[in-house]
Amino acid sequence: MKKEIWLVVILAIIIIILIGILIFLPAEKSPQPIINGIEITSPKLNEEISSPLKITGTVNGNGWGGFEGQVGIVKLLDDEGNQIGMAILTAVTDWMSSSIDFQTYLQFSSDKDQNGKIVFYNENPSGLPDKDREFTLPVKIKKGSGEIMKVKAFFNNNIMDPEISCNKVFAVEREVPKTTAIARAALDELLKGPTSVEKNAGFSTSINEGVKIQSLTIENDTAKIDFDEQLEYQVGGSCRVSAIRAEITETLKQFPTVKNVVISINGRIEDILQP
Repeated sequence: MKKEIWLVVILAIIIIILIGILIFLPAEKSPQPIINGIEITSPKLNEEISSPLKITGTVNGNGWGGFEGQVGIVKLLDDEGNQIGMAILTAVTDWMSSSIDFQTYLQFSSDKDQNGKIVFYNENPSGLPDKDREFTLPVKIKKGSGEIMKVKAFFNNNIMDPEISCNKVFAVEREVPKTTAIARAALDELLKGPTSVEKNAGFSTSINEGVKIQSLTIENDTAKIDFDEQLEYQVGGSCRVSAIRAEITETLKQFPTVKNVVISINGRIEDILQP
C-alpha cells in the first residue's frame, strides 16, 4: 500500500514539474501579422536596419497584388519624414497568383542613428485613388551608408535555347549587398531560382528547392562546393543532371579566380548526380 502511495506522489511531482516547464518556457515568436493584405517578413517591427537592407514579404489580396512582375514600391523616411531611400518591390513568385512573394534591396544613407519608418505602397495600375493601399512599418535606422553589387546566376532558357541543350545556360543579373564572399552570394541567388519576371522570359532551373550550401572554398583556381542531399533528391536523367552541373559551374566560373569547379554532396564526389 505504501509503495502505491509513493508511486502516486512521484507521478504527481513529475506532472507538476512538467506543467511548470511549459508555463515558463519562452513563447515562440509569432510571425508579423498580415495587415491589409500585406505581410512583411523582413525587417521586423522596430528592427535596427542598415544599408543595403533586404526587404521580403508576401501580398495576398485586399488591393495588394502584382502587375507585370512588380508588387509596388517602398520608401524609407527618417525621423523628420524626409525620404532617404526608395526601391521597387519585385515579385519572386508568379505575379498573377493570389499570393505573391516579393523582395527588394533598399539602399540609403543616414548621418545619425534615428527612428524612421518604411512605407509600402501597392501597385495600382488603375490609378484610381480608392484603390491605393499603404502600410507603414516603424524601424530604427542605423548610421552609415551601404553599397550593393551585381552578380550573375546562370539558368536554362527555353527561348534562347529552343532545342534544350541541357548543359547550355544563360546569365541573369542580380543585385546583392556588397560582400567579400561574392561567389557565395552568387550561388545564393542561383538557389533562389528564377523570379517570375525571369520565368516569363524563358528562364528555368533544374535545381531542387531548399538546397543548402554546406561549404565553399576557392583555392588554386578551383572552387569546391559541398551541398546537402537535397541537391540530388529524386533527380534523374542525364539532361537534368547536366543542367544542374552547368548552372552551378557557370555561376562560379563568372569569377576570374575560378577555372575549375568540384561539386560534392555531404563530402561525396564520385557517386553523386548520376543520370
